[in-house]
Amino acid sequence: MPAIAIRRIESDLPSDFDALIRAAEAEEVRNMRLLSAGWASGEQRFDGDGAALFGAFDNGQLVGIGGVTPEDRLAEPAMRMRRFYVLPTARRCGAGRQLARAAMERGFAAASVLTCNARATPLAAPFWEAMGFSPVSLPAVTHICRKS
Repeated sequence: MPAIAIRRIESDLPSDFDALIRAAEAEEVRNMRLLSAGWASGEQRFDGDGAALFGAFDNGQLVGIGGVTPEDRLAEPAMRMRRFYVLPTARRCGAGRQLARAAMERGFAAASVLTCNARATPLAAPFWEAMGFSPVSLPAVTHICRKS
């Protein structure tokens, strides 16, 4: 199993982020293009109220990304897991789990509830359920995890 390093991304998206965009689009997943546009416009920089964006690096190469931001769709304080993607070649190596754990830790430091929308791919719902999220039927929210 490769040694995956998780690092917070704060000022610029990594130079090899385009590889994630291309791979995601090949799988018809649009969240990396949305992350790029939101980052460039400043609308989604993962920089306030407990938000953070993390990258998973294998020998210095970006193999995955994901973050957490405040969730405004619930009546109670919550954080939302968002913009997660791991290159197909890096799946089943722990990169996704490590990314999710880093974002969950950050999210739970700000609120006792985490949400996500796992509709992007058929792999998303089983992944988030393995991470402790439970399915729900809410607009734009498919899963919730409560701090234990």
